[in-house]
Amino acid sequence: MKYMLLALFSLFIILPCARANDAVTLQLKWEHAFQFAGYYAAKEKGYYEQAGLNVEIKAAMPGVDPMLEVLSGRADFGTGTSSLLLARKVGKPVVVLGVIFQHSPYALIALEKKPLQSIHDLTDKRIMIEPLAEELLAYLKREGIALDSLKLLAHNFKTDALMGGGVDAISAYLTNEPFILDQAGVKYQIYTPRSVGIDFYGDNLFTSEQQIKQNPERVKAFRAASLRGWEYAMAHPDEIIELILRKYSKNKTHAQLEFEAAQMTALMRTDLIAVGYMNPGRWRHIADIYAEIGMLPNGFSLDGFLYEANPKADLSWIYSLLGVALSLLVLVGAIALYIHYLNGRLAKSLAEGLLTEQRLKVFSTAIEQSPTPVLITGPDRVIQYVNPKFSEEMGYSAAEALGRTPTFLRSEEMDDSAYKDMWSHLCLGQRWVGELVTKRKSGELNWEEAHVGPVKDSSGAITHFVAVLLDINERKQINQQLAHSAHYDMLTQLPNRILLFELISQALSRAKRNQSCLALLFIDLDKFKPINDLHGHAIGDLLLEEAAKRMLGCLRDSDSVGRIGGDEFMVLLPEISSESDASAVAEKIRAAINQPFLLSSKTLAISSCIGIALFPEHGADVAELAKNADAAMYQAKSLGGNRVSLFTLPSDFS
Repeated sequence: MKYMLLALFSLFIILPCARANDAVTLQLKWEHAFQFAGYYAAKEKGYYEQAGLNVEIKAAMPGVDPMLEVLSGRADFGTGTSSLLLARKVGKPVVVLGVIFQHSPYALIALEKKPLQSIHDLTDKRIMIEPLAEELLAYLKREGIALDSLKLLAHNFKTDALMGGGVDAISAYLTNEPFILDQAGVKYQIYTPRSVGIDFYGDNLFTSEQQIKQNPERVKAFRAASLRGWEYAMAHPDEIIELILRKYSKNKTHAQLEFEAAQMTALMRTDLIAVGYMNPGRWRHIADIYAEIGMLPNGFSLDGFLYEANPKADLSWIYSLLGVALSLLVLVGAIALYIHYLNGRLAKSLAEGLLTEQRLKVFSTAIEQSPTPVLITGPDRVIQYVNPKFSEEMGYSAAEALGRTPTFLRSEEMDDSAYKDMWSHLCLGQRWVGELVTKRKSGELNWEEAHVGPVKDSSGAITHFVAVLLDINERKQINQQLAHSAHYDMLTQLPNRILLFELISQALSRAKRNQSCLALLFIDLDKFKPINDLHGHAIGDLLLEEAAKRMLGCLRDSDSVGRIGGDEFMVLLPEISSESDASAVAEKIRAAINQPFLLSSKTLAISSCIGIALFPEHGADVAELAKNADAAMYQAKSLGGNRVSLFTLPSDFS
């Protein structure tokens, strides 16, 4: 029957489609690199051609702003950053089509000029920064650095100015500049927004509202082909590296592109998340961070900013039909438009009193064969009708559902608030959209997006309620995975830097309020790198997992340990009475790490250096305490390693 609906639909409307060899331009935000591997793959493997597109991929040049190129019409699509939100605020009609990097690779890099160098050393300094890098400005503002104190310069896409002393810092990608500086033997410091909880999406594919309006099928085809290219590129990095060297870049080495591809794996997380997936809730969080530092107004609307490849039909119009409610069904693509068309015809027929048996049959068939569950109740909330899809998904036959109220579908996990909100809307004659956990006949719990609306007669009295249910279980699972991966290290399952620093901040607030003490321990594993290099990453990962378990075994329930990168860990002791308490825990951890590790029939030995910083003696905020614990750890290393060191204030040396 779905094919019949599509055939009928074709009689009423003709959808525009991408023309054969439709010429379009993609404007990159940087010079050619593995950073754009998916687009090269889509072109080389013929995905664009199969979509009827002839795509030109343009590298950025100094002074080129991808957003302006797209809005001016010189390019049809572009790659950008979260700064697109700020452009939207000032009226630029940009629309994000998909997210490539789940974690932003943006950072600031400065030459290492002194021990214990920090981000605050950039105050009053010259920073070379590229267009669309406002998340770095947000980072500086969150760190308390006044932007008007900085000398911001246009980026020339090279590191020469930094190495030559022409500027004090540059905006950079963790996938690129660190490799160049390492190869040059330059010592540098990386300052990343993720250290203060700013972890934005990166390298977003975008276009303009005009492009979507005028060429909707072209946009859809380009997006689909591009994401297909990204899936291929990340599965075949060596092949794409050779392609880049052969056709796109003469400035990159094979080793550099390999480094970039390896770094991107952790940023994209294609093992967990489909390429292109973007979570509206996370975009909301990004907007809230911009609002927090005054770069966006509070509650800035995301309406129209996020592209919907398959927009859902509006479920707000529900009409009376022979005393039984008909709902505007949620159908995608052609079916959605067809039902919408018929619904309009129905309204007109009702108004004119021309409703015929033939029209009723069409609408009855549409609701019966809806691809989503539909149920209709009377004003007393007793179910009068369920369609076949309801029975298929929920497991209840029509006979089992009719005559009951929908409460038998309710899960015990749902509190009353959602249902109270729903009925308060419905009783006022308003439609309601929300998420519910339903319980199917099998006992399985499932997330549903419910669209519920009242049906009124000619006098305005409510005669029925209609509900359409959409299965969003998979979407919920993806969101949960995203939330977990955003706050936990995927290898050790310990809190990552973002979550740990949040826990430290909360503990500091309590300590200040209660006038109590806490301690931070910075732990670095000695001899880990040689083991990793000699025995391989698989053994190295096992070693890190086991080390994490040993650290956890040394702590109380109130303590926390997190992995902040590589073989570095940090421990929060939120409740200590004295310095000796912190030293005792640190020694316990050092001794545990010092015991041999038996991994895959191999006996391996490592040790650790642990630095301790105390509140309030060694710092009043997270950044200062972390910096001083790190300094104490390096002091332990300088004394030969495998030891614990307490931070010593510089004045104590006098």
